[in-house]
Amino acid sequence: MRFQKIAFIASPTPDAREAADTLMRRYDNVPPEEADVVVALGGDGLMLQALHRFMDGAKPIYGMNRGTVGFLMNEYRRDDLLERLEAAHRSVIHPLLMEAHDTEGRSHTARAINEVYLLRQTHQTAKLKIAIDGHVRLEELIADGVLCATAAGSTAYNFSVGGPILPLNAKLLALTPISAFRPRRWRGALLPDYARIRVDVLDAAHRPVAAVADHTEFRRVCTVETWLDRGTELVLLHDPGHSLDERILREQFG
Repeated sequence: MRFQKIAFIASPTPDAREAADTLMRRYDNVPPEEADVVVALGGDGLMLQALHRFMDGAKPIYGMNRGTVGFLMNEYRRDDLLERLEAAHRSVIHPLLMEAHDTEGRSHTARAINEVYLLRQTHQTAKLKIAIDGHVRLEELIADGVLCATAAGSTAYNFSVGGPILPLNAKLLALTPISAFRPRRWRGALLPDYARIRVDVLDAAHRPVAAVADHTEFRRVCTVETWLDRGTELVLLHDPGHSLDERILREQFG
């Protein structure tokens, strides 16, 4: 079998903890650093935390839903876990890498599985300049912010602010404005996934902007660059017929 050593992790909710206790009585539980696979019990939030936690080790993660939406998770069942792991299909995704510089001259880096976005910090709209691969494409975007999403993250915040859902194998990034005021007709762009995106914050002192990579936030940024980190692979495991690309496709049909 592909996976002999399993590490269980769980959300702190009662349902997730009960599921973890049940499975650990049935199957041996080892520390994550010794495991062949991590089984995550919770919701999508736990899955994102797990992917970040084990990002440098490319540890395969098999999630079972004990949360709410569970878009990234498999159905929870107590039985046949070893057989389900053996039959599971792999989805390999790459995170975004964000480099941000703030108004104090500090540099920050973070990775994002779903999206990197810039968002105004006050009642005033942000003024942003956008360049792709060194070429300025938008001299001034006046908006609440702008968002760059991976295909895996395109069904999350990106979709809720009007961005497109991207098939997992499309090799695209979605660049989507957040409540754009000017130019009114700009609805975003589809970019090749090798594009390097740079956003300069215009008037950063008086119109402060935060930069966020998934759940990591840096405030009062003045420049942000984002690109796909092809050197980092994240592996999700899903039951046959419920792969990540199949889930993304189904989302487009309601």
